[in-house]
Amino acid sequence: MTSLHPCPQFARAHWVDLCGTWTFAYDDHNRGISDHWYTQTAPFDRDIIVPFPPESRLSGIHDTGFHPTVWYRRTFALTDDLQAGRLLLHFGAVDYRAMVWVNGQLVAQHEGGHTPFTADISHVLDATLAEQVIVVRADDDPFDLSQPRGKQYWQKVISDIWYERTTGIWQPVWLEAVPQTYLQKIRFTPFADDAALGVEIQLNQVPASATLTVKVAFGDTVMAEDTYTLHSKTLARRMELPLEQFGIQRHRILWSPEHPHLLDVTLTLTDDDNGQDIVQSYAGLRSVSTQNGQFFLNNHPYYLRMVLEQGYYPESHLAAPNEQALKEEVEWIKRLGFNGVRVHQKIEDPRFLYWCDKVGVIVWGEMANAYEFTTTAVNRHVREWLEAVERDYSHPCIVAWVPLNESWGVPHLRQDPAQQAFIRTLADLTRSLDKTRLVIGNDGWEFVAGDIIGIHDYNLNGQTLRLRYSTPEEMQRTLKERTPGNHVLVIDEKALNGQPIMLTEFGGVAFEENRQDGWGYGKVRTKADYVAKYAELVNALYASEQVAGYCYTQLTDTEQEINGLLDEHRRPKVDPALIAAINKRQPYTIPAEYEGKGYENASVSTN
Repeated sequence: MTSLHPCPQFARAHWVDLCGTWTFAYDDHNRGISDHWYTQTAPFDRDIIVPFPPESRLSGIHDTGFHPTVWYRRTFALTDDLQAGRLLLHFGAVDYRAMVWVNGQLVAQHEGGHTPFTADISHVLDATLAEQVIVVRADDDPFDLSQPRGKQYWQKVISDIWYERTTGIWQPVWLEAVPQTYLQKIRFTPFADDAALGVEIQLNQVPASATLTVKVAFGDTVMAEDTYTLHSKTLARRMELPLEQFGIQRHRILWSPEHPHLLDVTLTLTDDDNGQDIVQSYAGLRSVSTQNGQFFLNNHPYYLRMVLEQGYYPESHLAAPNEQALKEEVEWIKRLGFNGVRVHQKIEDPRFLYWCDKVGVIVWGEMANAYEFTTTAVNRHVREWLEAVERDYSHPCIVAWVPLNESWGVPHLRQDPAQQAFIRTLADLTRSLDKTRLVIGNDGWEFVAGDIIGIHDYNLNGQTLRLRYSTPEEMQRTLKERTPGNHVLVIDEKALNGQPIMLTEFGGVAFEENRQDGWGYGKVRTKADYVAKYAELVNALYASEQVAGYCYTQLTDTEQEINGLLDEHRRPKVDPALIAAINKRQPYTIPAEYEGKGYENASVSTN
């Protein structure tokens, strides 16, 4: 079902796609383990199309009821090419808790609905069987609010900003045959100022006698090729890229949305006793920083024009309907004149990030949040967040991490020192893992810690936005006195030290000519009014030297929300060139056929 490797930054040439038809069963009475379903075929009474969640239409089941435990089963043939060395079984994501058996033997357990896991299944394969059997059990309790779930609703009928659930397998499943000693992890750290690339690798075991060759190419030019003798499971090296030797100016190799240059990296692990493991990857050189209230990319001020991305599809929910849809989503972001995207309450598919790297779209990576503050919720959040940061560390498109949004999961942040400590700890922990990016501890309001202050302000009056953010004095008044969204913006004023200030959610204007059952933060009636209102809001932000960037809500309609620039089927509501011109501050003319009456029900907040 897929052609692009499920993990494009860690791609082996030969892999077996296990997406497609599996058999499936609900386990509403939680009898599967005690009744040994992992050794049986009878309970699996229907088919499902993986990786689409059973709540979705594309799964072939389309049951949105509460089913906290589900089971999957499929077989595969143990062909000759899968029997040499070791065989790895990979899962992109299973929501929320997974157990995996192969031939009746438990091979993996994993908790965390957005992050990957891998099982070495070599020891349980049986060459005497015509088919090897994979069974997966997934637990996803809809009522457990300590579970990081993002926008998946815990009520039967979705409403407001909440969406249908995504249970079980929702990202690719695949097999890879590898040698006895193989590459397990790679990690690239850019040193853009010095034209160097930090390379870290981890093997599955200490090699008996092995070498690693790392080749870095820029287009057709091999910039560096080093070979290392390995004496342990890990290796960390810094590879200098001699740009002058090849007549390449440093700025010509840096990654940016305007010039998304990438380095192709080939890693070849050679073990004298076990053959080779070859992994194709890529990296990008770029630097991220802040200075004087501005965001800097590659040591230059850079204004962020972002759009909010839910990554949700009507026919497949959090899973993309196909890999082409991920590419097209990124292309729409660029076509609409944005240079960045804030992936909202979802750790996005690695193939989406691949296209952001390739096409040139800046990304803020965000955690899917829980909705209560308990020790269980804290442990779950931290564990999954660490896995997310590790998974996506090498993507040049990601410039900032957002572990928490709008105080979700910390409902008493303003009064509770423990919840404030949680935000500070998340920010510091993230920085300790990744010193190449910025961290926004809690985006939207109730600022405690972070490198950028993100404000969510859905006021639909451009003049009001201009007033709130127009001068340093008004900006300080907004931060300390005003309450957009009925929340204080800053809790700890000691944490303010000149960070860039951005409106990271605003707009949300609803417009749908043929749909009246949805909502937004305000509604317009004609295309002309839609374009005019968008321009009014965006231009209000551009008018302020205090605002370092913005993120418009949102890219697409989602379920009952009709405040997207595109509808839920990714069709533009107005000519995309008009939106792009406004974002890029270019001249435009509203077509005559767009003209109509004034906007309707365009609510204006006064707080």
